[in-house]
Amino acid sequence: MTPSQPSLQNITVIDMTEAMAGPYAAMLLGDLGANVIKIERPGVGDSSRGWGPPFIEGESAYFLSVNRNKRSLTLNLKSEDGRRILHKLIKDADIFLTNVPRIASQRKLQIDYETLSAINPRLIYCAISGYGMTGPYAGRSGYDVIAQGESGTMALTGGPDDPPIRFPGPMADITAGVYTALSALAALIARGQTGRGQFIDTSLLEGQLTWVVNIIGSYFATGKRPPKRGNYHPAITPYEPFNAADKPFIIGVGTERLWGKFVDVMGIADTIGADPRFKTNADRLQHRQELHDALEAIFVTQPADHWLDMFRPLGIPCGPINHLDETLNDPHIRARGMVLSMDHPVAGEVRMLANPMHLSETPVSYRLAPPTLGQHTDEVLRELGYDDASIAALRESGVV
Repeated sequence: MTPSQPSLQNITVIDMTEAMAGPYAAMLLGDLGANVIKIERPGVGDSSRGWGPPFIEGESAYFLSVNRNKRSLTLNLKSEDGRRILHKLIKDADIFLTNVPRIASQRKLQIDYETLSAINPRLIYCAISGYGMTGPYAGRSGYDVIAQGESGTMALTGGPDDPPIRFPGPMADITAGVYTALSALAALIARGQTGRGQFIDTSLLEGQLTWVVNIIGSYFATGKRPPKRGNYHPAITPYEPFNAADKPFIIGVGTERLWGKFVDVMGIADTIGADPRFKTNADRLQHRQELHDALEAIFVTQPADHWLDMFRPLGIPCGPINHLDETLNDPHIRARGMVLSMDHPVAGEVRMLANPMHLSETPVSYRLAPPTLGQHTDEVLRELGYDDASIAALRESGVV
C-alpha cells in the first residue's frame, strides 16, 4: 500500500441497514475506502429518505448526512431472485451489516448469520439492534430515545429539578455505529490471522451505557444512585458555564495550580482567593453555589471574549458556548476540514459533517455523494454478470 491510499480500499461492505446506527457504521467504513453497496427496498428505500423536513430538492437532509461513499442497489428480498442476487454479493463480500432485530425475520429473508456464513466463511456479519441478539429483551424493537431512557442517561441529564431530558442528537445510534465499525475492523485483523469471519452483535442499549462509564464506577463504589448535577462537575469546581455580558462561556479550573493562576489573573487573590471557603477544591465543592455566584457577578461585567482572551494564554481551559452555526463557521473547525461539500445529482451542492479521523498515511476519502434511490442498481448488477436484458427483466418483475 502506498501513502494516500485508503486503508479499506479492497474491502467490500454490504449495508442492509436503515435510519442511523447501521448507515453511520457503513459510512465510516466507506470513508476509510471500503466499497459500500447499500441495499434498499424498491420504490421505498431507507426509511430515513422520508424523514423531514428539511429536504433539499426532495432529498432528506437526515439521509444525506450519513450515506456518502455508498452505492444504492434496490433489491426485493421477499423474492427468490432478490435473495439470489444478495447471495451473489455476499460470496465476495467482506462485511455485512443488518439492523433486522429478530433472528426469525433474518432467517425468513435468508440473511441470517448461518446462511450467509455458509456462503462465505470469511464474511464478517454485523447485527445492530436495540437490545442485542441474546438476553431476555432480544428481538424487542428499539430506538435511540428508548436506549437513552433505559440506559439511565436521560435520568441524569438536566438540572436537579428538571424532568428526564433526551440528548437532541441520536447518541445511542451514533455510538452503536462507531462500535460496529470498530468491531468490524478488529474482525478484519482477526480474519487475517484465522482466515475466518465472525458474528458481531451490537446493541444501542449497551453502547449508550458507555456514556456514563465513570458515573457507573462511582455508583459501584458507593452503592448510591447518582444525582442530577446539570452543568456541574461532581468533583471539580469551577468547572462549569458562566454568564458574561454578552453570552455564556465555560471554564475548567481542574487543578490547584490552575486555581492559583485563575485567581491571580482575575485580580481576586486577596478576596475570593483568600476566602477559606474556597481554599482547596474540596472546600470549593462544599461551597459551590457561593463561589459560582461570586464569580459570575464579576464575569457579567465584560463580554465572553474578554475573559477567554485573559485565560487562554495562561493555559486555563475555557471556551465559548456556541450555537451550531457558530461552531461550523469557526476557523479551527474549518481548518480541520470538518465541513464537507459534495455534489449530489439531485440536491446539488450538499454540505455535511466530515469524518473526524485523521490518518497520516491512509487518510479518509470522500468519493461518492449520498446516492439517490437505486442509483447504482444497473452498475452493481453488471458487475455481478447480469446483461441488459436480464436487468430489464428483473426490473419488470419488481425484483430491483
